Amino acid sequence: MLPGTPKAANFRHHVSRWILPSVIVLQILVFYSARTLPFSATASYYLHPLAAAKPATIPAVDPRCPLGKVYIYDLPRVFNRDLMENCDDLDPWHSRCQALSDHGYGPRAAGISEILPENLAASWFWTDQFALELIYHHRMANYKCRTADPESAAAFYIPFYAGLALGKYLWPVRFNYTNDDRDRHCRLLFDWLGDRPQWKRSQGRDHFIAMGRITWDWRRREGMDWGSNCIFTPGMRNVTRLLIEGHPWDYYDVAVPYPTGFHPSTAEDIARWQDFVRARRRSTLFCFAGGPRRKIKNDFRALLLSQCLSSGSCKSVDCGRDKCTNGTPEILEAFLDSDFCLQPRGDSLTRRSTFDCMVAGSIPVFFWRRSAYYQYKLFLPEEPESYSVFIHRDEVKNGTSIKSVLETISKERVRMMRNKVIDYIPNLIYAKAERGIDGIRDAFDIAVEGVLRRSNER
Repeated sequence: MLPGTPKAANFRHHVSRWILPSVIVLQILVFYSARTLPFSATASYYLHPLAAAKPATIPAVDPRCPLGKVYIYDLPRVFNRDLMENCDDLDPWHSRCQALSDHGYGPRAAGISEILPENLAASWFWTDQFALELIYHHRMANYKCRTADPESAAAFYIPFYAGLALGKYLWPVRFNYTNDDRDRHCRLLFDWLGDRPQWKRSQGRDHFIAMGRITWDWRRREGMDWGSNCIFTPGMRNVTRLLIEGHPWDYYDVAVPYPTGFHPSTAEDIARWQDFVRARRRSTLFCFAGGPRRKIKNDFRALLLSQCLSSGSCKSVDCGRDKCTNGTPEILEAFLDSDFCLQPRGDSLTRRSTFDCMVAGSIPVFFWRRSAYYQYKLFLPEEPESYSVFIHRDEVKNGTSIKSVLETISKERVRMMRNKVIDYIPNLIYAKAERGIDGIRDAFDIAVEGVLRRSNER
């Protein structure tokens, strides 16, 4: 067939009629074939070659862990295990070994069977108020949403016992400790973390730590000699910090409940306790557990104690000289017997007694809003008046009778407030169950879920 002949022209005509439809059909086949390929194959085809060389992995969602999983750093021993192995040396005055035993839960509560049935007393321990770091580490190690693969983690837990490392160095005048002593562990921690790829990727924004003291112990400013400067270091800037008292206006401080002595192991333990405190006959209008601060001019605690002793409707427990640090049967009994419990500020704005009081089903009376309302937002009801009473401290100083204020609250209102407190008990306690309690979200669960939500939002 020669060019220019009629046959050649006819051939070109037929070819032109079929080329365009054939190309269109081929494109359609390629398109639908590509849709049936695994995602990674199609992604690597359409991504820029540099991106395709290392495709991003999207971990499968575990239905038990819809918020993602947590990776725990295996820190050098100096940041946790060595501290516990030297528990005799954590406090300048006495050994901390017994108080911090059993992963921070402490020894079983002695003498408590005199005021509680045996099946309830088994859930009570004399837990140290600064044991938070140990409890969180133990629970995290057995957490249902823990992962050993850092690439599949939504958040990263730093098991540094910051409070235990700091505690012995807090009294500089008496023991000649220096700011360098108080800052050393924190500085070493971030030197170590700075080399981890997970840290480099986020600069700590998806990391969290439990710190078992109040935030002010890590906020030492220039010219001060109390506390560490850990929170002010660049490494800590983006880390979420779970503290027993946080800075109300620092996003990265999350206030979590102080550890109390009640550590149930099952949902039945919690239900039995709630039934017990709900049915408890309370013979006293209000109570106060605390001691006066005689060295403080116009001490507010002394004023509360005076009103309590003179009211004829108040039970007091003398907590002078640290007699009530980790709980006593007398304190628990006072809370169980009283409709209301007075909760002034402690050495700082918060105090453990608030949680001891509420776990016993007693209604807290606050005199500083920052003692609870600006602190424990993840754990307490949104409406403060639904579970507590607020009397401004200045009103008390100017002569307002606490007894008179509390007597104006109707019995029905008291019943409703008490029920609200009791309903929220699971939010305030740390269960003594390695993997938590099915169907119950305790303070640990709520805190870690809050961290994971933060990580997902970023």
